[in-house]
Amino acid sequence: MTTAGFSEIAAGVHLLREPLLRVNVVLVVGDGAAVLVDTLSTAGQARELAAAARAVTPHPWTVVNTHHHFDHCFGNATLAGPDTPVYAHARAAAALRDRPDELRRAAYEEMHAEQPALADELARTELRAPTHEVHSETVLDVGGRRVLLRHPGPGHTDADLVVHVPDADVLVAGDLVEQSGPPAFEESYPLRWPDAVADLLRLTTPATVVVPGHGEPVDVAFVREQHDQLARLAWLIRAGHTGSAPPERVAAESPFGARPGLIAARRGYADLDGTA
Repeated sequence: MTTAGFSEIAAGVHLLREPLLRVNVVLVVGDGAAVLVDTLSTAGQARELAAAARAVTPHPWTVVNTHHHFDHCFGNATLAGPDTPVYAHARAAAALRDRPDELRRAAYEEMHAEQPALADELARTELRAPTHEVHSETVLDVGGRRVLLRHPGPGHTDADLVVHVPDADVLVAGDLVEQSGPPAFEESYPLRWPDAVADLLRLTTPATVVVPGHGEPVDVAFVREQHDQLARLAWLIRAGHTGSAPPERVAAESPFGARPGLIAARRGYADLDGTA
């Protein structure tokens, strides 16, 4: 991973940016306790992450996975000891518990062309399923700090969680918000993604720092703009489907570019057809 470690972005809230895939990990420190949001991709990355976290706090941590994609949770087995609580949405927990080979295979196939060494390590990574399932929302007491885990509805996946730290005015959005590239639609619900972002926006103030799944922290104006782009894409998909337009025509007008737009259009058409 070769990272510089965590930097403090608000009182007791620390951000680590993994350089290879630009994944964000957030560490929230309270009085005698901490929460670690996401665990990166491999055991090697997770060991470096653990060392970086220990440079910030000696406190035991609870782990939260924002969703079940490899770059956010494959480090669980390294970062969570036998008594460490690991929280995720119920469907993310089920995926890690019931389909580990499928998740490893999908991760390998996604990475082997561009990052063959990473892909090989992903194929060998031991997966650990979350121990605590979130359905709608759960509140954690992190050493006297209130930390909200909330499922805002289907968006990037059907199992996204956002993590709200109200006393620091920080919102960890996972891959529901992206800064370093377009949103990833491969396992998405593009017709409902705008509603999920609208839901998380209700947790914000004008000064909220929003941590996306990948890239630089952003302000609320950035998230509102991305919400508007997602809403436009959802409208284009519905209109194209109603008019029997090929998904390629929708993709040509996508605010995120043709390739992500085509993936989103096909996902949206399948949803409207009842075949998703």
